[in-house]
Amino acid sequence: MAARVIAPAKVARNEVFQVRILIGHVMENGFRRTEEGQRIPAKLIRSVFCQLIDASGEHQVFRADLSSGVAANPLLEFKLRLQQSGELRFYWSDSDGEKDEIRHRIDVA
Repeated sequence: MAARVIAPAKVARNEVFQVRILIGHVMENGFRRTEEGQRIPAKLIRSVFCQLIDASGEHQVFRADLSSGVAANPLLEFKLRLQQSGELRFYWSDSDGEKDEIRHRIDVA
């Protein structure tokens, strides 16, 4: 599963900024059928979470539990404020048990 984090590489201390993650995933809900009438099995991202790893440790800063109502290639967004530089680590898993992750470094000036 391909993904892209859209967030600044540098921010000012205590600045509120936006973080987005775009995950390339089919998000099949299990209700559609092929042209031959066969049901397409469900394949959904079930959970996405983000940890901040900095000098003070690991902190969960975002979590989303998704359902069949989410479109393909979901774009998730949240706001964050940092006190010190760190790395955002996004993890997600789907209904077939596939897992993936992506990282993004943010330096605080």
